[in-house]
Amino acid sequence: MSKNLFFAGLIVAASGALSPPLALVAGLVYGLSFVHPYHVDAHKLSRLLLQVSVVGLGFGMDLHQVVRAGRSGFVYTAASITFALLLGWGLGRVLAVKKRVSFLISAGTAICGGSAIAAVAPLADASEEEIAVSLGTVFVLNSAALILFPVIGAALHLTQTQFGLWAALAIHDTSSVVGASAKYGAGALAVGTTVKLARALWIVPLSVGTSMVRKSRARIQWPWFILLFCLAAVANTYLPVFQMAYPELKRLGMIGLTVTLYLIGTGLSMKTLRTVGARPLVQGVALWVVVATGSLALIRAGWIGL
Repeated sequence: MSKNLFFAGLIVAASGALSPPLALVAGLVYGLSFVHPYHVDAHKLSRLLLQVSVVGLGFGMDLHQVVRAGRSGFVYTAASITFALLLGWGLGRVLAVKKRVSFLISAGTAICGGSAIAAVAPLADASEEEIAVSLGTVFVLNSAALILFPVIGAALHLTQTQFGLWAALAIHDTSSVVGASAKYGAGALAVGTTVKLARALWIVPLSVGTSMVRKSRARIQWPWFILLFCLAAVANTYLPVFQMAYPELKRLGMIGLTVTLYLIGTGLSMKTLRTVGARPLVQGVALWVVVATGSLALIRAGWIGL
């Protein structure tokens, strides 16, 4: 029965009948109710599908807007990443969270959630349990952000640009940033996706720094899909001969994102929640709340903007 329900949910998500947040909720309901028959395969597929979907969304972006948002976002993300890493380190010490778990949670909050954790975990010699705890903490907060951020943004009457920037700076994973931004509007989606990808580029220097400190020989993962996203925006802006195809590619990208969020949702189980434990979750929540409220306050005050 669980297999049939899993595939039924997958088909509904791929049909376009569900919005990204609803697809995540459907996945969460499944993951918390049944034992996932394809947990490992679904995790691998969701990572690949997310990257392909982001490239597809690039065909709906104007390159000039991408460059403008990316240039401004690079500065803001540098400051926010430094702040999040330092605060995460301090909270980890206060709460007596294991050093590697604390570092992975901080890296995931600072840069791009599960992707950052997956990139630096081998370089930090993290164990499978430490990786699982860190991913579980970030995943729970990602799920909450995808649902809560559009509601908060609407209540505060944030503009499309303000919301996209806030989502990019305060939500962990790229999938949740894109999902929340798409729910809020097309303008928020353009800003949120671009600034988030600028933030994701910091995986590389963080990985290099971690490798040097730990003297690790593990291979550094390069986020090549970001380059492909930029090339898709170049095509949309400067190659009008294929203009008929771009809206369809963007639509497929959004469907791919919806399926990605469904797959991610199915990966959260009661076992995952039990594995996380109290202290890492408290660290993750405290760090996320400070980053989210701080960036929102700066955006509303006009100190951060595009």
